[in-house]
Amino acid sequence: MTNDTIDPRSEARRHPDEKIPVLLALGLALQLACLVLPGAVMIPTVVFRAAGQPEDVLLWAVFASVAACGATTILQARRFGRIGSGYILAIGTSGAAIAVSIAALAAGGPALLASLVIVLAMVQFMFSARLSLFRRILTPTVTGTILMLTPVTIMPVMFEQMANVPSGTPPQASLLSALTTLVVITGISLAAKGRARLWSPVVGIIAGSTVAGMFGLYDIERIARASWIGIPRPVWSGLDLDFGIDFWVLLPAFLFISLVCTMQTISGAIAIQRVSWAGSRAVDFRAVQGAVAADGTGNLLSGLAGTMPLGFRPTGASMVEITGISSRSIGVALGAVLIVLAFIPKALAVILAIPGPIITAFVLVTMAAIFIVGMKLIIQDGVDYRNGLISGISFWIGAGFQSGAIVPVRGSGFADAFLQNGMLTGGVAAIVLTIFVELAKPRHRRIEAELDLSALRDIQEFISEFASQRGWGAQMESRLKAVCEETLLTLLQHAESGKDIGQRRLLLTARGEDRGAVLEFITSKGEENIQDRFALLGEASAGAMIEREVSLRLLRHLASSVHHKQYHDTDIVTVRVEPHGAGISRRI
Repeated sequence: MTNDTIDPRSEARRHPDEKIPVLLALGLALQLACLVLPGAVMIPTVVFRAAGQPEDVLLWAVFASVAACGATTILQARRFGRIGSGYILAIGTSGAAIAVSIAALAAGGPALLASLVIVLAMVQFMFSARLSLFRRILTPTVTGTILMLTPVTIMPVMFEQMANVPSGTPPQASLLSALTTLVVITGISLAAKGRARLWSPVVGIIAGSTVAGMFGLYDIERIARASWIGIPRPVWSGLDLDFGIDFWVLLPAFLFISLVCTMQTISGAIAIQRVSWAGSRAVDFRAVQGAVAADGTGNLLSGLAGTMPLGFRPTGASMVEITGISSRSIGVALGAVLIVLAFIPKALAVILAIPGPIITAFVLVTMAAIFIVGMKLIIQDGVDYRNGLISGISFWIGAGFQSGAIVPVRGSGFADAFLQNGMLTGGVAAIVLTIFVELAKPRHRRIEAELDLSALRDIQEFISEFASQRGWGAQMESRLKAVCEETLLTLLQHAESGKDIGQRRLLLTARGEDRGAVLEFITSKGEENIQDRFALLGEASAGAMIEREVSLRLLRHLASSVHHKQYHDTDIVTVRVEPHGAGISRRI
């Protein structure tokens, strides 16, 4: 789906704080629940059965997984302090953790699994707190590529669901029910306007289920068998604190899964910001940190409950792309729906009874939107030959491993599961290539000073030495000095709303890249995003210009691009300066 197909009235409502009717939020939340619930129920069922766990342990794990998914989804939407993104981020059971969870259960039961999941959560908390250290590795190119590989990884599994029908079913039943769902959802999404388009997934699922019911595919008996209200008997085996050999053998695998889950969450948090606002805005990495911290909290809950890890589901961004509504109340409603459904087995059964072919058609539409979101993420950050090559090579490496064309492995171990996952292999390839590019860049020069106007003299001397080392003339040196001066003034104005300005430090790094220079200013936090201020300058009239905008306007004239990343307690402004000074990039 593209923004061109979205009704302007709906597009104008793209704001996370938008107040929408309760029924609309609930309806959209139920649609998202149709995507989240099957995985949240089926994945732990498969894992605990494969590990030979008793039925009461399995039932408790499923209940705990669904409830933890709901609680974490609410936490993501509401944003409590530094925990949560403040956007619609759907949370489900992590498919990447299937192999390692089975191994942990087989080796030490739920107690060992619980201990390892808690370690995984601690690693995510560490990533959240120090995310700025990984800014050169987890770039928009890496996260966008991972998003583009999500459909490549998910759809082969979903297409297998086309054959997940009872024996004796007519051959055409699966195709007709899936085709009906796909045609109805796509037709309404492309042709309808306003509120009618918002309900296209629900109408499509109902239409497809009706066709499936004619062939006996809809599992009505499952609904009849389920009780109305119930909770499994709590089964908790505690934590394995012996830290035996099984713990240390499995720990590296769980650390890797924590990295995978973190990468997915970062990709999702960036993507949802890109589609949640009517206008273009810079990514707020404080929200990304909050998303990772919320995931860590959810995994902490999962570990304490004795169930498997949770992970990001890319359904929130696709729903916003399709509907044009990004109100965080949808995320709150989704979390509440999941928690309520955990206590209502019959309602859970209504969703789980939907045939696999219909779910496949539904997921196909959402994955199409996710692919476009990932592609936009890469393009909006600016594509040069390096980024394009990293993304292209990584994407096809992931696709090759997913299809088995590169390494035709079909085992059940952790290594085999890794080699069969295109998102993991492609993501690792993107990270490795990004690290290689960073190592191949010229060595950085750096200077540290107090964030104060008095530091300007030392900075200018530093720039003179840097320009002389690079062999640049007086014109380029003067341009670099002017950029540093205007950026310093902008940062000082940007920090006015904070406290203890005199105690803040500034770290300036400089390096040559191609024919130009890249300056990176790292300082303590501010409130506004400088990159967004550039976008607003283009809309402000001369009469409305205020004094604090002067430095921004001069900086826009001097620099070819400016990117501002905001983290908790840290601001990073990256300025690129070309010898002839192109205008600032409009891609924010």
